[in-house]
Amino acid sequence: CQNNDLTSLDVSNNTALIYLDCAGNQLTNLDVTNNIAVFNLQCNYNDLTSLDVSNNTALVLLYCHYNQLTSLDVRNGNNDSVIDFNTINNPNLTCIDVDNAAWSTAHWTFANGNIDLQHYFSNNCSGTSVEEHTTNKELFKVTDLLGRETKETNQPLFYIYDDGTVEKRIVIE
Repeated sequence: CQNNDLTSLDVSNNTALIYLDCAGNQLTNLDVTNNIAVFNLQCNYNDLTSLDVSNNTALVLLYCHYNQLTSLDVRNGNNDSVIDFNTINNPNLTCIDVDNAAWSTAHWTFANGNIDLQHYFSNNCSGTSVEEHTTNKELFKVTDLLGRETKETNQPLFYIYDDGTVEKRIVIE
């Protein structure tokens, strides 16, 4: 059903659905919570504001790029089976809920062109206005804008920690 002018799509009764390509429509909502067998979900180029694939434990491909996402929940207990993941061009999306933030940061990165620079991973994006910061996190690696590990300064750098947090820094010497 891709590349139509659909404004709504109800697949809630299609519990055996394994492949859904509804890209290139005008969808603002997509409920796939009953589609637990879906392994390939392509809902890119729509107007979705939130997407919850936490029930989709068979998922191996997720294309949700070019939407208006502000919320994305991928905590399905099987993130390490996802071999293709793309969320680029969702300018209002910052935090992505995942099973393991460190694993997702290492495998689904902006260096691969799969996520935007403002996206980061967490196992709990709901948060409040007060965030808890731990002081026992360890620096995992430092990368430049292209995702290459570096020790240079005087340029924007990303400090990636073992707890999945990422800090953007410019160190001027």
